[in-house]
Amino acid sequence: MFQAPSVFQRAPLPPATRESEPRHEQTLTATAPRPAAGPSARGTAAPAPAAAKKRDPYFDNVKYLAIVLVAVAHAWEPVMDGSRATQALYMIVYTFHMPAFILISGYFSRSFDMTPPKVKRLITSVAVPYVLFETAYSLFKRYADDAPDMAISLIDPFFLTWFLIALFVWRVTTPIWRTLRHPLPVALAIAVLASISPDIGDDLDLQRVLQFLPFFVLGLLMKPEHFQLVRRREVRLLSLPLFAGALLFAYWIAPRMQLGWLYRANSAQEMGAPWWSGAVMTLAMFGCALALTIGFLAWVPGRARWFTALGAGTICGYLLHGFLIKGADYAGLFDRYTWLSDPVGLVLVSLTAAVAVTLMCTPLVGRALKWATEPDMKWAFRKDSAGR
Repeated sequence: MFQAPSVFQRAPLPPATRESEPRHEQTLTATAPRPAAGPSARGTAAPAPAAAKKRDPYFDNVKYLAIVLVAVAHAWEPVMDGSRATQALYMIVYTFHMPAFILISGYFSRSFDMTPPKVKRLITSVAVPYVLFETAYSLFKRYADDAPDMAISLIDPFFLTWFLIALFVWRVTTPIWRTLRHPLPVALAIAVLASISPDIGDDLDLQRVLQFLPFFVLGLLMKPEHFQLVRRREVRLLSLPLFAGALLFAYWIAPRMQLGWLYRANSAQEMGAPWWSGAVMTLAMFGCALALTIGFLAWVPGRARWFTALGAGTICGYLLHGFLIKGADYAGLFDRYTWLSDPVGLVLVSLTAAVAVTLMCTPLVGRALKWATEPDMKWAFRKDSAGR
């Protein structure tokens, strides 16, 4: 599958009976749902505006820790070939980091409908950043990698921009999933069919859109009490043998498994596998990803930490860290310094990626890039769609 909050406090999750509207519709910047406005049953005054803007630090913590894993895993790709242990860690992280992002995306899309204000926010916070950064990444490759034939194509996402176009498609279809009686089985069936359909092609990265769809739909079905269950002490304890067993299994299977199954960007036939394996692997990967995602969410702290504020700026970290990874690749650093594949080099690469993406998530960077990540664009919309 990122505005800095002004206040951070440990607020309880909203009651399950009130599915109030999230403050932001954008996934990587989404906040916890706001308390419903209006007088209480006793006729007391509505909550003060400042209270409505408070964020649940748990979800900001989830987003920050997940984006660090995304950046570190991307940094491992060019240097992990010589280390089976790193490949195993890479497989573990790739199994759940995007499913976790996408599940949270679905959770904060529960109230989305096609009303003008929400469509406007969808365009400004998802569609416009996609156009800008798809263009920027294409131009970066053209000139930094000396690839004059690199085309700017808005229908063929480059590198990490696929998530934005996928989020746009998923969110537009939210009313459909909210209407169906059994949306998750339907989404899983669509993912299975996509995995055995090589004719889908590369347009809009539809393979990823469809194969990752069940995680978004699952997020739509999530309620606050589900996250409370995930964060129970028993779940944290059970996640320890789960991750240990997953790491051992990944170490064993690393030389035998195609990484394409983790990326979900191709059908089984395109990876040279029999068609039926697409269905088997889709369901198996969904189960593995869900288990590891639960384990990850269980260990995320619920209280505000030093990095909580950075969770509000993860869209900048997501969209900017790719320039660092690709820039180092285009400059030939990974080929020139082969010692980066050694244990010391891998630690250095990991720390560099983690520190860099942390800096990219700071409020200063968020304010500097707001024109690209959440432009106002009042000039582009009718007056009746400019408000909430």
